[in-house]
Amino acid sequence: MSSEKQIRMERRELLLQRGVELYPYYFKTNSSIREIKQNFNELEQSDEEVSLAGRVISLRGHGKTMFLDLMNDHEKIQLYFKSEQMDEDCFKLAKKIDIGDFIGVSGKVMKTKTGEVTLRVLKWMFLSKSLMSLPEKFHGLKDPEIRYRQRYLDFIANPSSTQKMIIRSKIIKEIRNFLDERGFIEIETPILQPIYGGAFAEPFSTHYNSLDREFFLRVSNELYLKRLLIGGFNQIYEFAKDFRNEGMDKDHNPEFTQVEVYQAYVDYYAMMELTEQMFRQLALKIHQSLQINYAGHILDFSQSWNRISFIDEINRVVGESVKGKTSNQLEKIAEKFNIDCPDDISGGKILDLLFSNLIQPDLIQPTFVMDHPLEISPLAKVHRHNPDLVERFEPIIGGMEVGNAFSELNDPVEQRRRLEYQNKLRLEGGKENQPLDEDFLQAMSYGMPPAGGLGLGVDRIVMIFTDSDNIKEVLAFPHLKTLPKQDEELMSDSNPDNNSPVSG
Repeated sequence: MSSEKQIRMERRELLLQRGVELYPYYFKTNSSIREIKQNFNELEQSDEEVSLAGRVISLRGHGKTMFLDLMNDHEKIQLYFKSEQMDEDCFKLAKKIDIGDFIGVSGKVMKTKTGEVTLRVLKWMFLSKSLMSLPEKFHGLKDPEIRYRQRYLDFIANPSSTQKMIIRSKIIKEIRNFLDERGFIEIETPILQPIYGGAFAEPFSTHYNSLDREFFLRVSNELYLKRLLIGGFNQIYEFAKDFRNEGMDKDHNPEFTQVEVYQAYVDYYAMMELTEQMFRQLALKIHQSLQINYAGHILDFSQSWNRISFIDEINRVVGESVKGKTSNQLEKIAEKFNIDCPDDISGGKILDLLFSNLIQPDLIQPTFVMDHPLEISPLAKVHRHNPDLVERFEPIIGGMEVGNAFSELNDPVEQRRRLEYQNKLRLEGGKENQPLDEDFLQAMSYGMPPAGGLGLGVDRIVMIFTDSDNIKEVLAFPHLKTLPKQDEELMSDSNPDNNSPVSG
């Protein structure tokens, strides 16, 4: 146990022995910090007593006076304690306040000589005694390892981290409003699935005791939403937690949030229009502008998005046509550009690697990448003008893919053929290939209307609208590697920035 924590533990025990209530059940407030600042003149004139609660984030003692900064709901106000203005024992007890403690206060508003809105405290009480000191208030918490592992400290110390969570909430709300206004309805589908599907991904698995069988955390909710299309729901969406047992990097987290949208009787062109409209609304609602900053670029959502061909762009960059080339031939092209290809990789996936490495990073302005190879798009309808391609697009913003969309395949015979092929590849060792979902195929045999489908990565959208370069920045609690035991023990008892509280 650190010396700091030991001192606070001893202080806690002394206060409890004296009968001081350190963890009461509630504290009645009649105002907020924001309301006090907004209504200061009225409160000052009325001489009304206000009650606030929050966490002490800084403390300065000067003999018979004390100044504290109180934070609540991400707002801060200065508190003024003066011995002559409260009971003597009450003021003496205030000397036992530590940075990080939660307290409740009652008093009257005032301004200091410097014009700072302040609450002159007449009464106060402990609400929760902290045992650890907070990070140093002026510099915030900088160590990314501590920021991500002890996210609660990050939110206390860094307003920018808190703001990203607030913007994330607003983005989800605005997407939901956007879809609701257009007649879409939100329906939840299973997270635990007996058969996973809807994406190329290795799943997380678990054992379902009651059913005595293996279940999977979904890699996608696509096949269940399509069952709803079959059932007669024409405009549906779902915010989904999806799980893919893959690596972590600045753009990927194994647990992530998507919003999937499906509309009957339209194609992928309608999904492009919907995507453009959605991002325009998000830009206006979040930033009050159609131009936003991201990664040193000004992204412009006021114009129609660029539309480029997946295959044509690869041909242009590699300097030759890739049509009809075998996997070995494509692998040799990849080698020329120092792109490593895994063993037994398919030609379609090599093309995807070429695009992701050579073209995507340069697509800064909002762009639709269109018409991908059929081989890597088993759930999309064949392109109406080219049987080797499908009607699919990926929205790219700031060099990052933020989604995927199709003219959805609704031919049950063709869908069976493609999924049987995927299952064959899976049985031959393809961990990311999809298993055969007979229930889904049976549902399709009852008839599915033509439809457009769109999936958008919410985490990546938040990255763009908060100008964040790492997905961990926009997740409240990102997944991290397990620390060695000695490092874990050190972190659990350390004061991150050596900020000692005022002691009494």
